Amino acid sequence: MSQPVMTSLSEDPNVDESAKCHASQLGWYTEVGARVILNNVRLGDYSYIEHDSDLMFTEVGKFTSIASNVRVNPSNHPWWRPTLHHFTYRPAKFGFGDGEQIDDEVFDWREENKVVIGHDVWIGHGVIVLPGITVGNGAIIGAGSVVTKDVPPWTIVVGNPARVLRHRFEDPSIGERLDDVSWWDWPHEKIKEQFPLFRQSAEAFLDSNGKTHVF
Repeated sequence: MSQPVMTSLSEDPNVDESAKCHASQLGWYTEVGARVILNNVRLGDYSYIEHDSDLMFTEVGKFTSIASNVRVNPSNHPWWRPTLHHFTYRPAKFGFGDGEQIDDEVFDWREENKVVIGHDVWIGHGVIVLPGITVGNGAIIGAGSVVTKDVPPWTIVVGNPARVLRHRFEDPSIGERLDDVSWWDWPHEKIKEQFPLFRQSAEAFLDSNGKTHVF
């Protein structure tokens, strides 16, 4: 069976022409799909975001995979005010506030509640990650999940609200050992040299690393 032609990536981010990126930083070998919206996002090296996803005030680690239709940090509204409506923080849109464009209090509050996503994370199709959440290294978030609290590293979470299903590896210490190796921080050429190791099991990968200590 023929395989689809893959786009060759480079140190320059590959951003679909229909995507919108505002005040965002994209790392090497990153890919941003069609109609993606990024607002104040830092996307780590080698990470990618599939089509129709929307991220705001988010830090994404390296080698993280974000599927389509994912929403990260949907905007909270100022619940402590007499109204939740955005006319109080976008007054000029409605002819209020003597020409004031935005209310910094609300936008500063949103920025303080940014989402932090670790390295080597997989976020499935249609996931929603609420403001202020931290997703640990190596975690998997199942499709359609709504994440309302922090996701521990190296776990699989599913559901609405998302709950831990199990550890990613049968032996939980494997995640800790991968953290110690921190292969995601290796230079590009070193990953290229050691590429065959990444096609082995995590245990074999770590055993090879432990024997050689060259990484």
